[in-house]
Amino acid sequence: MIMKNNYYNNKTVIFLDGKWVKAGEANTSLFSQTLHYGIGAFEGIRAYQTPNGICLFKAGSHFRRLLNSLEMLNITIPYTEEELTEITLKLLRKNNLRNAYVRPLVYLDADMRLTLAKKAHVMIAAWEWGQLLGAGELRLTLSTFQRPERKSLPVTAKLVGNYTQAILASQEARAKGYDEALMFDLHGNIAQAPGANFFLEKDGVLYTPEPGSIMTGITRKVIMEYAEEMSIEVKEQDISVDMIHEADSAFLTGTATEVVSVRSIEGIEMKDKWEDSIGAQLAAIYQHRIRHDDYQTMTIV
Repeated sequence: MIMKNNYYNNKTVIFLDGKWVKAGEANTSLFSQTLHYGIGAFEGIRAYQTPNGICLFKAGSHFRRLLNSLEMLNITIPYTEEELTEITLKLLRKNNLRNAYVRPLVYLDADMRLTLAKKAHVMIAAWEWGQLLGAGELRLTLSTFQRPERKSLPVTAKLVGNYTQAILASQEARAKGYDEALMFDLHGNIAQAPGANFFLEKDGVLYTPEPGSIMTGITRKVIMEYAEEMSIEVKEQDISVDMIHEADSAFLTGTATEVVSVRSIEGIEMKDKWEDSIGAQLAAIYQHRIRHDDYQTMTIV
């Protein structure tokens, strides 16, 4: 019997290479190039129940990023952004999911050579999943692990192999008794959390690391758009460790994370209460809009 886990049960259906397959019956080669060498791309998308039906939040942006990531790897798949969106909506219907996390993954066929495998596989799965880091205020530590540098890997692509450092950084943080880590860039500036972007508030201004060593997240962009609507200044710049000591507040953003507050970094408490911060205002707007606006995405009515 197929046992239930956090991601699927006996009835769960996934999309795999043009077919609808029971999740527990799907399989792939143990000689997959992605499994051995970490070459592949994925996305994380949220579906939310809204008054107008189920909304795939920023589906177009996510699938465009997936296709762009694949282009950086010289991998092609036979699906457009619109087709991937429609497949995902069908997936949610088939699994009777309303508030869900969607994981598209493109992985490669069996090939032990260090040349690109000829065939790529497309898998899309979905499951119910709360906020990745929870809803409480986080205690962060500074990681000994560094974000990839753009001359070594395409840091703006959401690649399978790029997340080795992320797992190591998170594991290190939890072993030290913290909730999550902050990783540095090549120059010793704050880059991001393992799976989320970082914002710092000081004197009514938001600061966030500039593109270069960070994943320029879709939720990060949305929060910056909200800030602009509210006439809140956002500066993309290097963030030194010294700036942490001066911070009034801080928070993380990401599709799986959503918007979550930071209580302390290396034991240094934020000066302001979260409920009084700019981040709390932006988080409230975010939570309202993801459940009431469709952001020009397709919905299930």
